[in-house]
Amino acid sequence: MIFILIVTLLIYAGLVFYVAWSGYRGIGIKGNRWFLIAYSIIMLFLSVSFILARFGSGSTLLAVIGNYWLALFSLSLMILPLVHLIMLILRLTSLHREKTRVAAARIAFVVLVAALAYGSYMAYTPKVNTYTIDIDKSYPEDLNVVMFSDTHFGYLSGKKHAERLVKEVNELEPDLIIIPGDIIDDDLEIVEKKQIFNILGGLEARLGVYGSLGNHDKFRGELSELITAIETANIEILYDETVTIEGGLALIGRKDYSEGERLATEQLTSQLDQSLPIILLDHQPYEYDEAEQAGVDLVVSGHTHRGQVMPGNLITNRLFENDWGYLKKGQLHTIVSSGYGFWGPPIRIGTQSEIVQIHINFNN
Repeated sequence: MIFILIVTLLIYAGLVFYVAWSGYRGIGIKGNRWFLIAYSIIMLFLSVSFILARFGSGSTLLAVIGNYWLALFSLSLMILPLVHLIMLILRLTSLHREKTRVAAARIAFVVLVAALAYGSYMAYTPKVNTYTIDIDKSYPEDLNVVMFSDTHFGYLSGKKHAERLVKEVNELEPDLIIIPGDIIDDDLEIVEKKQIFNILGGLEARLGVYGSLGNHDKFRGELSELITAIETANIEILYDETVTIEGGLALIGRKDYSEGERLATEQLTSQLDQSLPIILLDHQPYEYDEAEQAGVDLVVSGHTHRGQVMPGNLITNRLFENDWGYLKKGQLHTIVSSGYGFWGPPIRIGTQSEIVQIHINFNN
């Protein structure tokens, strides 16, 4: 574990040096020792700001700086290699090397700013993705279910994002709202300070609002305190628990996959009437075979963010059987959301924040 940590830090340090040195050369100020010292101190601070905010006592300012540093850092790693490749090719021409380098640095800066603006727009401007599924079980009526996940409420996903969520979800007039995890971003105190749960209390669904917990739904106190805090928003948290709601619809909320010790899906469904439609909230999209064998009809998940920033989607696509969207296995329907919020850098490129609307048709 320590070895892996050391290797990770060394790789990160090398990449930071690459970005910092590229930026320094792009600015074009040479021979000024004081500028170099000041620039180095700023880059060192930026490179550790996210770590300090995440693992120290933290502050709002430090968290904001750290997360935006991650955004700039990740985008730079996407842009700079292409710039350097173009520069190598241009060396074969008769163009003036220094002027070309300065021009390339300016273009890279413009592209970086544009990518940051675009990524922020995609992160803070959710869309609604709609799916229609057929469940071959009886229920008094077809349902309009709204699902959202990975809100990661905290320093950068705050009150305005929560207010927009409530407004847009309520406009869909859901019969039922389900939230499969990562409601907060590890810090309950900042969420309560921003009165996020008061805002979420405005969600409206006649059959209720239900949620499960994800790997980021944690804080330094007892887990029961967190669940109690979330439930002040009239969100019933199912923590390896089942509930049968009006009309005979069964909901299961599993503990997160990262917790290790959790009940098997079969243990949870054994408590239920198998003739009822069964919806499972499981934050991480694993164990579909077990869910299908246990008689679950629909699994909703989040967690993947669909990679959040491309080419991260190529990684999540390899890691998960379904990393985003809809997949059917036998009678089992699975839907994975890219998430309403974001983790770390407040940007999305190649993905977009979303709310999921599920029209469920039953064999009435």
